[in-house]
Amino acid sequence: MFDFDQYLGFLAFLTILTIGFWLMIFLMTFVIPYWVGGALMERMKEMKEEKKAKRELNS
Repeated sequence: MFDFDQYLGFLAFLTILTIGFWLMIFLMTFVIPYWVGGALMERMKEMKEEKKAKRELNS
């Protein structure tokens, strides 16, 4: 059915496919939400500092 070379190629293909699948799961569940959450928190800090600077300028 399979020659040994074809079998190794098929195993390499399955390994790469599996690594890609788990990498996508990891990115979508941990990395991207962490990145978006950090960006939102940073933006909120900037908005708070802008309000504080504007308040100090008016005083």
